[in-house]
Amino acid sequence: MERKVPRIPCVDTASMTDTESTSRSVLKHEKTHHEGGKQAWLTVVGSFLVYYSSFGLLNSFGFFQDYYQNDYLRTISPSTIAFIGTLQLALMNLLSTVSGGICDAHGIKILYLFSGLGTSVALSALSFCPQGGLWHIFVTQGLLLGVTAGSGIQPACTVVAQHFEKRRAMAMSLVSSGGAMGGVCYQLMFTQLQPLVGFPWTMRIAAIKVLACYSAALLISKDRPSGAKISLRSLLDFNGFRDAKYAVLALGGCFANFGLWVPGFHIKSYAIKVYPGQSIGKYLISLMSGSSVPGMIFGGLLGDCFGRLNIILPITFFSGFLCLSIWLRASSLPVLALFASLFGFASGAVLSLLPSVVSQIVPDDKVGARIGAFYSVIAIATLTGAPIGTTIIGKNPTTREDYRGLIAFSGSAMLVGSLVLFAARVLHSWDLRERW
Repeated sequence: MERKVPRIPCVDTASMTDTESTSRSVLKHEKTHHEGGKQAWLTVVGSFLVYYSSFGLLNSFGFFQDYYQNDYLRTISPSTIAFIGTLQLALMNLLSTVSGGICDAHGIKILYLFSGLGTSVALSALSFCPQGGLWHIFVTQGLLLGVTAGSGIQPACTVVAQHFEKRRAMAMSLVSSGGAMGGVCYQLMFTQLQPLVGFPWTMRIAAIKVLACYSAALLISKDRPSGAKISLRSLLDFNGFRDAKYAVLALGGCFANFGLWVPGFHIKSYAIKVYPGQSIGKYLISLMSGSSVPGMIFGGLLGDCFGRLNIILPITFFSGFLCLSIWLRASSLPVLALFASLFGFASGAVLSLLPSVVSQIVPDDKVGARIGAFYSVIAIATLTGAPIGTTIIGKNPTTREDYRGLIAFSGSAMLVGSLVLFAARVLHSWDLRERW
């Protein structure tokens, strides 16, 4: 009787564009693959800690935007300050293709060491930047912190994908929730510590926190490196763009990310300007980040049950709809808090599901490099989205009407992104009931 070759889960064979030898290596990888287990879940915890300490730090830039704008860099335009935050995110995404390829070949240890030590050094250097020293902050926070923190984030996601297939979306969503929880904790920590010990010592305490998290992650995480020789071609693997689904998916993710980061960067300043004297406004970013944690976990559960792209499509559309229907028309602070909660939940699901969507259409032994190449395109949106929004509102917005253009831009970008993601879904199959 003729033996049948089992279908490889989580890999869309129609989208593979590599040679026949690569396909054979994927089959070999599948034979040695184990789903879950104690060590796999310890690795999830380790990756959670990396996301918590690194991505959480980048997620908390709303605090820096407000603090710099009103105190440390008060003479600098808000759009210039916003560029520091978006540069961090863009560098994180641009470095993903290199760090992902290194992780595929040689594992996470050297990357975690570089990222943990480098992030701590960057925060310590930031603590010595003089008030009004724009270029000092640009170099230490925008460049150095962006490079070092970004070098650990993508590998933390990739190493989890090596341990899971059936529950990959759930596992990766749990890791992503670390970034959201870190955003909440850093926001609260900075808000409480800065008036007590000052900005410099607040940054130094954060540096110690980063070192502790990375040390724990190194101890409990287990990688599965392929041992392949590193070359420029393996690090910069853009062959995935030869597949139409992968390319259209990247375009849709890019449009969505133009608007996705705008509320997190601007909702605090919006609340302070439009509702002056209301202390709850400064906690809206923490509320948004906190709401994204259940969104990430719930999104991962739904993605594994009904298909990852099937879930990310309506949630991306819903995120844009929230901006245009609630934030644009918000007439009171409670309504704004409702928006922050709902948008945090929805955007958290989008952020956590996107890498797992990509991982299901690429070979298992190229997950890191292909997700990295995907996010190098997303970097365009993360670099320019928030500064474009800041340019729309001008240098000194004071009323709700001043923010309308910003809100419309954010919501419209996510709606367009959802339509492009739908095109990627149709390229796979018109049968929308199929789990994909």
